[in-house]
Amino acid sequence: MQTAYLTHPACLKHEMGAHHPESPHRIQAIADQLIASGLMPYLAHYDAPEATSEQLLRVHSATYVESVFAQSPKSGLVYLDGDTAMNPHTLSAALHAAGAAVHAVDLVMEGRAENAFCNIRPPGHHAGRASAAGFCIFNNVAVAAAHALAKHGLSRVAIADFDVHHGNGTEDIFHDDTRVMLCSTFRHPYYPYCGKDSGNQHIINVPLAAGASGGEFRAAVADYWLPALTRFQPQLLLISAGFDAHREDDMGGLALRDADYIWVTEQLKSLAAEHAGRRIVSVLEGGYALSALGRCATAHIKVLSGL
Repeated sequence: MQTAYLTHPACLKHEMGAHHPESPHRIQAIADQLIASGLMPYLAHYDAPEATSEQLLRVHSATYVESVFAQSPKSGLVYLDGDTAMNPHTLSAALHAAGAAVHAVDLVMEGRAENAFCNIRPPGHHAGRASAAGFCIFNNVAVAAAHALAKHGLSRVAIADFDVHHGNGTEDIFHDDTRVMLCSTFRHPYYPYCGKDSGNQHIINVPLAAGASGGEFRAAVADYWLPALTRFQPQLLLISAGFDAHREDDMGGLALRDADYIWVTEQLKSLAAEHAGRRIVSVLEGGYALSALGRCATAHIKVLSGL
């Protein structure tokens, strides 16, 4: 089966200002590198649908979802927090981003794809049950996990998050839901200045010091993530795929290299083959050095595809 590739033109229309690092160029950097690598024609392409209110309300409060719809501007920018703004196209982009993750779950759970990558924005893992934060509006990976539980009857879904920032929104949403395991590496102390101690057994947080190398990242995955995931035996593996821990990304402050993203993808793919029927849905989070983002996302997708 081919790897599914999901995106939508609306994700290119969400803009938060000329110099904002979370820009439409991120989507295009990945697409351009996939084309240059020759990989793009071998992926199964899908336009992302919009997420429904029912799907969003599994992880977000009704008050919050209503407020996002109400604040969608007819012109200009409206700020949901100091880092996160909406232009007239943002609501559509956010709905398609969450919808991509949902549709990707359906594709892999129904056997129409072995795995999937969602090239989408805005990202999602900082969005909490009732809050936007850190460029994120709806928590795409959380919406996908909740959909897998509700629609496909799963009882064990895992999320692996290797973004340089802690996915505090994902932890907030699933902190008390033992059906979802979150494994996260992140720079600490660093935005969002939390996550060192989860206080439970299904949130596996491994903070990394500023400047941490790929070796330290690999040790965190090997020593903490993989044993926990093996015990959990997920039926579906989701990935919050942030590429901002790369050494070229000056917003991150860690020192991962392209090979580290290849390695972690190989480890997660092997684990999914053993426990999750090979089912993986990977969802783009951060990554702001465009060359590194394009290269590493393409390398990640190449491993998923087996090509």
